[in-house]
Amino acid sequence: MRFVEATRTWARRIKRDALTLWFARSHPATPWYAKALGAFVVAYALSPIDLIPDFIPLLGYIDDVILLPVLIWLTVRLLPQEVLTSSRSKSEQWLAEHASKPRSLAGAATIIVIWLVAAVALTIWMSSALAH
Repeated sequence: MRFVEATRTWARRIKRDALTLWFARSHPATPWYAKALGAFVVAYALSPIDLIPDFIPLLGYIDDVILLPVLIWLTVRLLPQEVLTSSRSKSEQWLAEHASKPRSLAGAATIIVIWLVAAVALTIWMSSALAH
């Protein structure tokens, strides 16, 4: 039971910190590099589309279980304490008032563009490899 409760607490913290980054991106005291990384992480976290689709066995959950939490942790570490405190307060208020996280169409569009670029690059690479 302790493992299950610890996992739930960890997941709630990740959800809160993803939302914290959502609010931190517009805080004037947030450094540009934290805003840039935070914008990417938030777009990805709130996107309804995953970089690695969940239906791919094992790999599909790597981004949800490892990649996303590491990126959130790293970005939170880049935030000044005042920004972190203010943004966490806003995220906790949001979570108390809303049943779901906000959605990001920009995040979904970003993931789609990454997949399209990867598909084009793979096609070009394969056509050049087959030509030789």
